[in-house]
Amino acid sequence: MSIDKVLVAQRFAKAGQSYIEQAVVQKQISAQLFEYLKAYCPKTFDSVLEIGCGSGNLTHLFQTHFQFDQLFLNDLYKDVDQHFSTIKNIAWLIGDIEQLTLPQSLDAVISSSALQWMTDLPKLLHRIHDALKPNAYFGFSTFGSDNLTEIKQLTGQGLNYISLEFLKRQLEQQNFEILLIQQDHKQVYFDHPKSVLQHLKATGVTATAKSHRWTKQSLQHFYSDYQQFHVEQGFRLTYHPIYVIARRIA
Repeated sequence: MSIDKVLVAQRFAKAGQSYIEQAVVQKQISAQLFEYLKAYCPKTFDSVLEIGCGSGNLTHLFQTHFQFDQLFLNDLYKDVDQHFSTIKNIAWLIGDIEQLTLPQSLDAVISSSALQWMTDLPKLLHRIHDALKPNAYFGFSTFGSDNLTEIKQLTGQGLNYISLEFLKRQLEQQNFEILLIQQDHKQVYFDHPKSVLQHLKATGVTATAKSHRWTKQSLQHFYSDYQQFHVEQGFRLTYHPIYVIARRIA
């Protein structure tokens, strides 16, 4: 599926404030990734790039533990800078990371819940490898093939999420040593299928649904079909995070 990055930027910009409140799973994922970074990476860096910093879930955690001289922050739209007024030594890289020139001789590249939006992930991995110093670190989370499976099953809409095996293979082909690769399934529960859609809209995830227009009838069908995902806790929605800590092979 082709990804309209302009639309993605618009949807995330629109969801800016609601994202902070609603993106509970993304916040948990950032916290878990942060723990892995602490376990595998040195505490001091010269320069670090974060891809898709968003509202700063990972960034704010990162700067509580790690020391750095320069932090390059990337996102698609410039309004994200409002979330980072307390962090020093920031250089902004606003725009599509697949089109931007990457800073060179980086000590680390980090990213949480962003790489699933890439149209050519292998090419980006190659460019990240080139931008890193020998033995420098690449720590990130993305989403696996079961992510939002309920929505995909009912609407056919969604990103083409990758498998852990594919990701592992791509990293190895780009000369990364994988220190950790781990996946998880997280379920969130809602009181009504309508709340599921509101949650997705509030977290910007509907940026994939350019051609999908809800009608009163299609909404009713969706609500009815979603009953199959109802369990004791409520209406289920699945997230499938994959965590990676890798190092550029010298």
